[in-house]
Amino acid sequence: MKHVPNIITIVRIFFAPVFIWMLLTAGDDVNSPLRWWGAGLFVFGMATDGIDGYLARRYNVVSDFGKLLDPIADKVLTGGALITLSMLGELPWWVTGLILLREIGITVYRFAVLSDHVIPASRGGKIKTITQFVAITCALLPLQIFMGTAADVLNTILMSAATIITVLTGVDYLLDARRQTKKLATQED
Repeated sequence: MKHVPNIITIVRIFFAPVFIWMLLTAGDDVNSPLRWWGAGLFVFGMATDGIDGYLARRYNVVSDFGKLLDPIADKVLTGGALITLSMLGELPWWVTGLILLREIGITVYRFAVLSDHVIPASRGGKIKTITQFVAITCALLPLQIFMGTAADVLNTILMSAATIITVLTGVDYLLDARRQTKKLATQED
């Protein structure tokens, strides 16, 4: 049981190329079964995020490796979906770029301070992940079939909220990390 949460996290990472292929193969055809399957695989991959975390806590096998790998899996899944949506012309590239800049920047920062301490995901980071999940899921699903142009309005609102929360939590994350670093420095003196 010790390695099961990390194995689930690694499997989540391998979902990304599969759903990206499905979405790109479906292309503009919103009625394509591949569009639905790709969106479903993204949802399943993101939903398993809670399972690996639950198992790690339940069986007391939380590891620094898992704390580091889990957010990377989230970023691979969400980043893959955002890039694919932009490639399909359904999401402006600047939105994808801004979100990925924050995500990659925080990940690089986590690796940079790894020798000092592991920074686990914060509550704000979890809210950001959920918001991105909802926004990306709605963008991936061809809701226009059922909602018409109202789906475009919904997608714009949800993706705007996800982008704003992503940026704000990134700034908060860096400020909190700076406070923790100062606290550690004063404890060492």
